[in-house]
Amino acid sequence: MSTVAQQPPAGAEARAQLEERLERHWGERPSLRSWFTTVDHKRIGRRYVVTAAVYFTLAGVEASALRTQLARPGQRLLSAEEYDQLFTLHGTAMIFLFATPMLFGFGNFLVPLMLGARDMAFPRLNAFGYWIFLFAGLIMFSSLLAGDAPDGGWFAYVPLTTRPHSPGIGLDVYALGLLFFGVSTTAGAINFIATALKLRAPGMSLNRMPVFVWAIVATSFMVIFALPPLNLANGLLFLDRRFGTHFFDVGRGGDVLLWQHLFWLFGHPDVYIIVIPALGIVSAILPTFARRGIAAYPLIVLSLVAIAIVSFGVWVHHMFATGLPRLSLSFFSAASLLITIPSGIQIFAWLATMWLGRVVVGVPMLFVLGFLVTFVLGGFTGVMFGLVTFDQQVTDSYFVVAHFHYVLFGGAVFPIIAGLYYWLPKMTGRMFNERLGRWAFALVFGGMNLTFFPMHVSGMLGMPRRVYTYPAGLGWDAWNLLSTVGVFVLAAGLLLVLGGLLYAIRRGRPAPDDPWGGDTLEWVASSPPRPYNFPVIPRVRSLHPAWDGRTAASLAELDSFRTLEEGRRTPVTSELDGRYEWAAEMPEESIRPFVTAVGLLVVVIGLLFRWYWVAGLGGLLAAGTIAGWLWPPERTPEEAAAS
Repeated sequence: MSTVAQQPPAGAEARAQLEERLERHWGERPSLRSWFTTVDHKRIGRRYVVTAAVYFTLAGVEASALRTQLARPGQRLLSAEEYDQLFTLHGTAMIFLFATPMLFGFGNFLVPLMLGARDMAFPRLNAFGYWIFLFAGLIMFSSLLAGDAPDGGWFAYVPLTTRPHSPGIGLDVYALGLLFFGVSTTAGAINFIATALKLRAPGMSLNRMPVFVWAIVATSFMVIFALPPLNLANGLLFLDRRFGTHFFDVGRGGDVLLWQHLFWLFGHPDVYIIVIPALGIVSAILPTFARRGIAAYPLIVLSLVAIAIVSFGVWVHHMFATGLPRLSLSFFSAASLLITIPSGIQIFAWLATMWLGRVVVGVPMLFVLGFLVTFVLGGFTGVMFGLVTFDQQVTDSYFVVAHFHYVLFGGAVFPIIAGLYYWLPKMTGRMFNERLGRWAFALVFGGMNLTFFPMHVSGMLGMPRRVYTYPAGLGWDAWNLLSTVGVFVLAAGLLLVLGGLLYAIRRGRPAPDDPWGGDTLEWVASSPPRPYNFPVIPRVRSLHPAWDGRTAASLAELDSFRTLEEGRRTPVTSELDGRYEWAAEMPEESIRPFVTAVGLLVVVIGLLFRWYWVAGLGGLLAAGTIAGWLWPPERTPEEAAAS
């Protein structure tokens, strides 16, 4: 159990007065206005998690409809147009509106707590990013209600997605929606990097930073470099569709492969943008349930960084069948095989942690074990795709769909569910039902494998992707029926997860501050954490601060430079060794992030419907709000003299 959690308070009356002052500065009065103006990273993190879960549910309903359509040959549940819209929006939502935002939601809630900080580096930018994410998802799903959703696949290959072949506004929704969403992701990435580099608790040098935080930082750097090619591609597609440019028109000097290069320059790193934070979740949970520190910490961190770098050299892995020169394919094939090495290092480090520890198999640990099995299986088929000759045989078949879901469902959804169970006590102050969680794991694990494993076989038998029906007698019937049965088993498991979590939030027994005996700083804070996170900023002495008695002693020291009780302040430390430098003033709650996001939403709606004057008004609203947001506040003569 945590050493820190057992320490008695130093001077109960003095500590109570300290907490009262901090509550006065950091607390947000519950009200409707506060719901729109909050900048508390914990509230924003929970909103990311809930909103992403809603989008996941909607995308899951779409997947169930798709699998029901394919359960038997010649089904007529969906038309070809409806099927195209559903599978496009399903993929787009799962990739852009669920996986990354959900993991960034964990990051929003946990990164300041794990670092011993009181908030993110830019709290208002954090709130702004959430509102953009929410509005981008609403735009995407509302297009389906209007009957004109994107229908070109989540990868939107041209020329099928240019105006002559897709005349509605569905692909305009796709291009503008992803450009809009990119604002949120980029803002979040910058915020994570600044927070991790400058707001760590005193003493938390880089080699004491939790693996989960390293994973979020590596992902954030990837986002900053991977999103520009996607934004450029979507901008060019919108210009081609709306204003008649010819970037992808071969007859006018354009190039259809330009889209694939730009998209996959983002697309393959995006697989790791999704997976790396999930790997960080696994590295956070394993030490707790293995009852020992993570094995090979430096190698795990180096492997995360190596994956982040090498992933940018693998994009042609998705283009082996496009007729590119064979010599160039060999380099990308080698990179595809190379990236398995840092991934393997992490797998062996986790196995060593369990082997050398004393494993307790709780519900979060069950989902971690499920992740290990499914992610390794997905990794095996991924290595197969690195071989050009094999890839060309199975390109655009259901074998690709099977591999993709084993990597992303096994590699991201299992850790996400593990993280929800693991940090639910910290987020809500309530405990879940252990037996219900075990039943949920059995259904999710069994349903996932029953859904996606048969797709390997149907793909090898020649079933292509993106077909809405098929004739009998091709050998695909039984495998598709098994996959459809698996989807409903999986859905039952996910509903059990959701029901168990909701029941725990409403009626679960109160959670102690550290129910698992975790090793990172979030388990030092109360459950749920106070608005200011820590009454006294800890002085970190170890990679496992919650297991370290010296860190515990620092929480009993009411030093003024670590209590920071006058105003909303958090320590700023040096980038490498975590030396205390100064105390940063953190902004209070504000309506401006919400108004700025509304202004950009109006811009997107105006562009979608060719109401350019409306788009101009939205731009003016956003620009004016940003100007007020960034305008230097008036200072008293005393404040000016002090500066």
